[in-house]
Amino acid sequence: MSIFTHIEASLSGLRDEKYALSQKKIIPEPEASRFLGVRTPDLRRLAKELRKREDTGDFLSALPHSSFEENQLHAFMIADEKDFSKCLAQTEAFLPYIDNWATCDQFSPKVFAKHRDELLPCIRRWIASDRTYTVRFGICMLMKHFLGDSFKKEYADMAAELRSGEYYINMVRAWYFATALASNYTDVLPYIEEKRLDVWTHNKTIQKAVESFRITGEQKQYLRTLRIKGE
Repeated sequence: MSIFTHIEASLSGLRDEKYALSQKKIIPEPEASRFLGVRTPDLRRLAKELRKREDTGDFLSALPHSSFEENQLHAFMIADEKDFSKCLAQTEAFLPYIDNWATCDQFSPKVFAKHRDELLPCIRRWIASDRTYTVRFGICMLMKHFLGDSFKKEYADMAAELRSGEYYINMVRAWYFATALASNYTDVLPYIEEKRLDVWTHNKTIQKAVESFRITGEQKQYLRTLRIKGE
Protein backbone atom coordinates (compact mmCIF):
# COMPACT_ATOMS: atom_id res chain seq x y z
CA MET A 1 0.00 0.00 0.00
CA SER A 2 1.42 3.40 -0.98
CA ILE A 3 1.85 6.10 1.64
CA PHE A 4 -0.91 8.11 -0.03
CA THR A 5 -3.39 5.25 0.18
CA HIS A 6 -2.35 4.64 3.79
CA ILE A 7 -2.91 8.29 4.70
CA GLU A 8 -6.25 8.49 2.92
CA ALA A 9 -7.54 5.36 4.63
CA SER A 10 -6.23 6.41 8.04
CA LEU A 11 -7.69 9.92 7.89
CA SER A 12 -11.01 8.59 6.62
CA GLY A 13 -11.26 6.28 9.62
CA LEU A 14 -10.45 9.06 12.09
CA ARG A 15 -12.61 11.86 10.70
CA ASP A 16 -15.41 13.52 12.63
CA GLU A 17 -17.65 15.94 10.73
CA LYS A 18 -18.85 17.77 13.85
CA TYR A 19 -15.25 18.34 14.92
CA ALA A 20 -14.47 19.61 11.41
CA LEU A 21 -17.19 22.24 11.76
CA SER A 22 -15.82 23.36 15.12
CA GLN A 23 -12.33 23.65 13.62
CA LYS A 24 -13.63 25.89 10.88
CA LYS A 25 -14.88 28.36 13.48
CA ILE A 26 -11.46 28.83 15.06
CA ILE A 27 -9.29 28.31 11.97
CA PRO A 28 -11.01 30.44 9.32
CA GLU A 29 -8.33 30.53 6.63
CA PRO A 30 -8.57 27.21 4.70
CA GLU A 31 -11.74 26.30 2.81
CA ALA A 32 -14.31 24.46 4.95
CA SER A 33 -14.18 21.44 2.63
CA ARG A 34 -10.52 20.97 3.49
CA PHE A 35 -11.24 20.02 7.11
CA LEU A 36 -11.76 16.32 7.75
CA GLY A 37 -12.11 16.69 11.52
CA VAL A 38 -9.21 14.59 12.79
CA ARG A 39 -7.93 15.45 16.26
CA THR A 40 -4.34 16.52 16.86
CA PRO A 41 -3.29 13.57 19.10
CA ASP A 42 -4.43 11.15 16.37
CA LEU A 43 -2.52 13.11 13.74
CA ARG A 44 0.64 13.07 15.85
CA ARG A 45 0.39 9.31 16.31
CA LEU A 46 -0.16 8.80 12.58
CA ALA A 47 2.81 11.05 11.76
CA LYS A 48 5.12 8.93 13.94
CA GLU A 49 3.83 5.81 12.20
CA LEU A 50 4.39 7.31 8.76
CA ARG A 51 7.96 8.36 9.55
CA LYS A 52 8.91 4.69 9.83
CA ARG A 53 8.03 4.07 6.20
CA GLU A 54 10.59 4.08 3.41
CA ASP A 55 8.36 6.20 1.14
CA THR A 56 7.95 9.12 3.57
CA GLY A 57 9.72 11.38 1.09
CA ASP A 58 7.02 10.78 -1.50
CA PHE A 59 4.44 12.42 0.74
CA LEU A 60 6.71 15.26 1.84
CA SER A 61 7.45 16.17 -1.76
CA ALA A 62 3.79 16.05 -2.84
CA LEU A 63 2.94 19.70 -2.22
CA PRO A 64 0.42 21.25 -2.02
CA HIS A 65 -1.72 18.85 -0.02
CA SER A 66 -5.48 18.70 -0.34
CA SER A 67 -6.54 18.90 3.32
CA PHE A 68 -5.72 20.68 6.56
CA GLU A 69 -4.96 17.33 8.17
CA GLU A 70 -2.38 16.43 5.54
CA ASN A 71 -0.61 19.72 6.23
CA GLN A 72 -0.66 18.89 9.93
CA LEU A 73 0.83 15.47 9.22
CA HIS A 74 3.50 17.10 7.09
CA ALA A 75 4.41 19.52 9.90
CA PHE A 76 4.54 16.79 12.55
CA MET A 77 6.66 14.54 10.36
CA ILE A 78 9.23 17.27 9.72
CA ALA A 79 9.28 18.19 13.40
CA ASP A 80 10.72 14.77 14.30
CA GLU A 81 13.54 14.89 11.73
CA LYS A 82 16.83 14.60 13.67
CA ASP A 83 19.20 15.81 10.95
CA PHE A 84 19.29 19.63 11.08
CA SER A 85 20.23 20.25 7.44
CA LYS A 86 17.56 17.87 6.20
CA CYS A 87 14.97 19.29 8.60
CA LEU A 88 15.77 22.84 7.53
CA ALA A 89 15.48 21.98 3.84
CA GLN A 90 12.12 20.31 4.45
CA THR A 91 10.97 23.30 6.49
CA GLU A 92 11.93 25.76 3.77
CA ALA A 93 10.06 23.68 1.20
CA PHE A 94 6.93 23.49 3.36
CA LEU A 95 6.63 27.07 4.64
CA PRO A 96 5.11 28.56 1.46
CA TYR A 97 2.22 26.10 1.76
CA ILE A 98 1.22 26.89 5.34
CA ASP A 99 -2.09 28.75 5.11
CA ASN A 100 -3.38 28.97 8.69
CA TRP A 101 -2.27 29.83 12.21
CA ALA A 102 -2.82 26.35 13.67
CA THR A 103 -0.42 24.54 11.35
CA CYS A 104 2.07 27.37 11.74
CA ASP A 105 1.99 27.43 15.54
CA GLN A 106 2.05 23.65 15.99
CA PHE A 107 4.99 23.27 13.62
CA SER A 108 8.10 23.22 15.81
CA PRO A 109 11.08 21.09 14.71
CA LYS A 110 12.79 19.64 17.76
CA VAL A 111 16.29 19.66 16.27
CA PHE A 112 16.27 23.48 15.98
CA ALA A 113 16.96 23.75 19.72
CA LYS A 114 20.42 22.25 19.20
CA HIS A 115 21.34 24.55 16.30
CA ARG A 116 20.44 28.07 17.40
CA ASP A 117 23.41 29.76 15.72
CA GLU A 118 22.53 28.21 12.37
CA LEU A 119 18.83 28.88 12.88
CA LEU A 120 19.12 32.61 13.54
CA PRO A 121 19.93 33.69 9.94
CA CYS A 122 16.96 31.62 8.77
CA ILE A 123 14.68 33.37 11.25
CA ARG A 124 15.85 36.75 9.96
CA ARG A 125 15.04 35.66 6.41
CA TRP A 126 11.63 34.27 7.37
CA ILE A 127 10.64 37.46 9.19
CA ALA A 128 11.55 39.45 6.07
CA SER A 129 9.27 37.31 3.90
CA ASP A 130 6.16 38.61 2.16
CA ARG A 131 4.23 35.48 3.20
CA THR A 132 2.09 35.88 6.32
CA TYR A 133 2.71 32.45 7.82
CA THR A 134 6.40 32.38 6.98
CA VAL A 135 6.75 35.61 8.97
CA ARG A 136 4.61 34.22 11.78
CA PHE A 137 6.69 31.04 11.87
CA GLY A 138 9.86 33.12 12.14
CA ILE A 139 8.48 35.01 15.15
CA CYS A 140 7.34 31.73 16.72
CA MET A 141 10.88 30.33 16.39
CA LEU A 142 12.32 33.54 17.84
CA MET A 143 9.95 33.17 20.79
CA LYS A 144 10.69 29.49 21.32
CA HIS A 145 14.47 29.53 21.01
CA PHE A 146 15.67 33.05 21.84
CA LEU A 147 14.10 34.11 25.13
CA GLY A 148 15.35 33.55 28.66
CA ASP A 149 19.12 33.06 28.79
CA SER A 150 19.27 33.20 24.97
CA PHE A 151 17.66 36.66 24.78
CA LYS A 152 19.41 39.59 23.14
CA LYS A 153 18.01 43.04 22.44
CA GLU A 154 18.73 42.64 18.73
CA TYR A 155 16.28 39.72 18.62
CA ALA A 156 13.48 41.77 20.14
CA ASP A 157 14.34 44.55 17.66
CA MET A 158 13.52 42.15 14.84
CA ALA A 159 9.96 41.78 16.10
CA ALA A 160 9.60 45.42 17.18
CA GLU A 161 10.68 46.91 13.86
CA LEU A 162 8.38 44.72 11.80
CA ARG A 163 5.35 46.54 10.45
CA SER A 164 2.43 44.71 8.91
CA GLY A 165 -1.28 45.10 8.33
CA GLU A 166 -1.77 41.34 8.75
CA TYR A 167 -3.70 40.35 11.86
CA TYR A 168 -1.92 37.01 12.27
CA ILE A 169 1.48 38.66 12.11
CA ASN A 170 0.67 41.38 14.62
CA MET A 171 -1.00 38.90 16.95
CA VAL A 172 2.13 36.76 17.11
CA ARG A 173 4.24 39.88 17.67
CA ALA A 174 2.07 40.69 20.68
CA TRP A 175 2.36 37.09 21.85
CA TYR A 176 6.14 37.32 21.49
CA PHE A 177 6.45 40.50 23.56
CA ALA A 178 4.05 39.29 26.24
CA THR A 179 6.07 36.09 26.55
CA ALA A 180 9.31 38.07 26.52
CA LEU A 181 8.01 40.25 29.35
CA ALA A 182 7.40 37.08 31.37
CA SER A 183 10.91 35.76 30.79
CA ASN A 184 13.01 38.92 30.36
CA TYR A 185 10.91 41.66 31.97
CA THR A 186 13.63 44.24 32.64
CA ASP A 187 15.11 43.97 29.15
CA VAL A 188 11.77 44.03 27.34
CA LEU A 189 9.83 46.61 29.36
CA PRO A 190 11.48 49.57 27.54
CA TYR A 191 9.84 48.44 24.29
CA ILE A 192 6.50 49.13 25.95
CA GLU A 193 7.52 52.22 27.93
CA GLU A 194 9.06 53.83 24.83
CA LYS A 195 6.11 52.80 22.61
CA ARG A 196 8.36 50.96 20.16
CA LEU A 197 5.43 48.96 18.75
CA ASP A 198 2.46 50.05 16.66
CA VAL A 199 -0.54 50.95 18.82
CA TRP A 200 -2.56 47.77 18.20
CA THR A 201 0.36 45.44 18.97
CA HIS A 202 1.38 47.56 21.96
CA ASN A 203 -2.05 47.29 23.56
CA LYS A 204 -2.49 43.63 22.65
CA THR A 205 0.90 42.87 24.24
CA ILE A 206 -0.24 44.48 27.48
CA GLN A 207 -3.53 42.56 27.37
CA LYS A 208 -1.74 39.25 26.90
CA ALA A 209 0.85 40.05 29.57
CA VAL A 210 -1.85 40.96 32.09
CA GLU A 211 -3.53 37.61 31.39
CA SER A 212 -0.27 35.71 32.02
CA PHE A 213 0.33 33.76 35.23
CA ARG A 214 4.05 34.45 34.79
CA ILE A 215 3.72 38.21 35.26
CA THR A 216 3.54 39.47 38.85
CA GLY A 217 0.61 41.48 40.15
CA GLU A 218 2.80 44.55 40.57
CA GLN A 219 4.08 44.24 37.01
CA LYS A 220 0.54 43.86 35.67
CA GLN A 221 -0.59 46.95 37.54
CA TYR A 222 2.22 49.01 35.99
CA LEU A 223 1.67 47.60 32.49
CA ARG A 224 -1.98 48.65 32.62
CA THR A 225 -0.87 52.26 33.06
CA LEU A 226 1.10 52.03 29.80
CA ARG A 227 -1.90 51.20 27.63
CA ILE A 228 -2.40 53.72 24.83
CA LYS A 229 -5.92 55.07 25.27
CA GLY A 230 -8.35 55.54 22.43
CA GLU A 231 -7.47 52.26 20.75
